[in-house]
Amino acid sequence: MAGNFWQSSHHQQWILDKQDLIRERQHDLKTLSEEEYQKIFLFFANIIQVLGEQLKLRQQVIATATVYFKRFYARNSLKCIDPLLLAPTCILLASKVEEFGVISNSRLITTCQTVIKNKFGYAYQQEFPYRTNHILECEFYLLENLDCCLIVYQPYRPLLQLMQDIGQEEQLLTLTWRLINDSLRTDVSLLYPPYQIAIGCLQIACVVLQKELKSWFAELNVDMDKVQEIARAIVNLFELWKGYDEKKEIQALLEKMPKPKPAPQR
Repeated sequence: MAGNFWQSSHHQQWILDKQDLIRERQHDLKTLSEEEYQKIFLFFANIIQVLGEQLKLRQQVIATATVYFKRFYARNSLKCIDPLLLAPTCILLASKVEEFGVISNSRLITTCQTVIKNKFGYAYQQEFPYRTNHILECEFYLLENLDCCLIVYQPYRPLLQLMQDIGQEEQLLTLTWRLINDSLRTDVSLLYPPYQIAIGCLQIACVVLQKELKSWFAELNVDMDKVQEIARAIVNLFELWKGYDEKKEIQALLEKMPKPKPAPQR
């Protein structure tokens, strides 16, 4: 999917302003602190990642599903839709959009049940409560909220182009790729174009591997302030990770999270 990022709905509609993002979250931040909110999103990003791996999806599909998830809650409160229902819905939609091939509904539900029971049993005592009809209904709601803007440009492609310019650096490429995966757990995919995210991750990787590429970075025609903001967001994520014991903390956080009202019983 080459296309032109600058003419895409990703650039025109889905590079958001930080102040707008903060304002939209105020409802949830009445009950959660900023850090608790981030921890909840880390947890659901993990669920999307593990589900994607169990379904043998490419990383590109998992990344797109994670961005859909982030975009939905950038405009909605956590109490609109249970994130545990939205996560597999994002995976289902991303697999169609990224032309991975359609995942059968029964396989998706079975995988959700297995993953929640075996990998996330520390967070949920009950089994996965949703069925196919819930996911299909949720998919309509997700499409509507994304305004049918479904093409997501990821930083992986610009990274490969940058690496061609730098030359064959296998270690640098591998580490930067992993940092891009980690960046999905921050807000950078909502705030910055993918090529800037690729450069921000590349910069961190150069520091970690002690690669001297200052003059190469200096020649790039990019807003280095933005690149620094991206690098800072990722470093902050690592700081948060250091002191976060998900297995111990997440149950209490999920209890505290704003919940959707249960549907009226027929």
